[in-house]
Amino acid sequence: MKSFPIPVMAVGPGSEPEDMPLNYLSVAEDMAVFRMPATLEAAEPRALAEVRAVLARLIEAMQTLPFGTPRLDLTGLNAAALNLLNQTLGEGEVSVIVRAPRRLCIQETLFAGVWRVRETRAVGRIAADRLEACSIPAAVADAVRSCGVEDLELPPEPAGPDTERRTGLMNAPSLLAEIVERAGRWHVGQPPHVINLTLLPASPEDLDHMAQALGAGPVTILSRGYGNCRISSTRLANVWWVQYFNSMDKLILDTIEVVDVPEVALAAREDYEDSIGRLSEWLETLEEE
Repeated sequence: MKSFPIPVMAVGPGSEPEDMPLNYLSVAEDMAVFRMPATLEAAEPRALAEVRAVLARLIEAMQTLPFGTPRLDLTGLNAAALNLLNQTLGEGEVSVIVRAPRRLCIQETLFAGVWRVRETRAVGRIAADRLEACSIPAAVADAVRSCGVEDLELPPEPAGPDTERRTGLMNAPSLLAEIVERAGRWHVGQPPHVINLTLLPASPEDLDHMAQALGAGPVTILSRGYGNCRISSTRLANVWWVQYFNSMDKLILDTIEVVDVPEVALAAREDYEDSIGRLSEWLETLEEE
C-alpha cells in the first residue's frame, strides 16, 4: 500500500483552543490488502491449460527480464481462456483511462506491478490486449508528454479597482506561474515538485481559475489503496492534479504535482518482486486443479 506523500495537518497539544471540541479527521476504514483470487470451479480443461501457460510465461519473463520490460500479448487467447484469465488475475488498486492519442483501458491486477492493457478503436472492439509487468505502463507517461503543451495561455485576470476583493482571487496567478516555470524545466529522473493546495490560502475562486487555466489532459487514474486518490493529467505536460478522498468521499488532501506520473499510482519494485512469488504460488494451485 502506498502512503500519503504529504502530511494533511499538524495535531497535538495546544493545536486547538481549550474550549473548542476536537474534530477528528475521517479516514478510510478499509485498507487494501492482498488476497489470492478465489479458487476456480468447473474450469474448462483447455482454457485452464492456456491460462497456466500464460502465467508460466509471465513469471519467467518477470524473473529473467529487467523490471519494467515484460510484455505478453493476449490477442491469441480464445474467449473461454480470456474469461478464466480475468478471474485468475482479478482487479487491483489502480485503474487508468487514456483518452489520447490512443484510447486505452489499463487495470492493475491483484498482483501489484502486473497490468492489463486494452486498446479500443471502436465501441466493443478490442484492438490490442496484453499484460505488462512494470511500475505503470509506459503508455501513461507517453500520452501526457505527446498530448501535453509546453506552455499555457493563462486566462486573463479580472481588471478594475478592488479586483482581489471582488473576484476572490488570491494566490492562483502566482501558483500558475510557479507551475508553468517548474514544468518547463522538469525532466525524467527529477523528484516531483508538489504544491499542497490544502495547506495554502487558496479560495474557491483560486481553484476555479487554476482549473480553467490547466484544463483537462488525456489521462485519468483512480487509486484505491487508501480511500480514493483521483489523479488527473492537465493540458500542461507532466502536470497532474492529485486529490485524496476519505471513505465518505470528502476531499482531505489536494495537490498539484509536476512529474511524469505521480508516485501514488506506481507499483514499487518490492511489490513487483512479491508478485512473482504470489504468481508462482497461484500457478501451483492451478496445476492442482
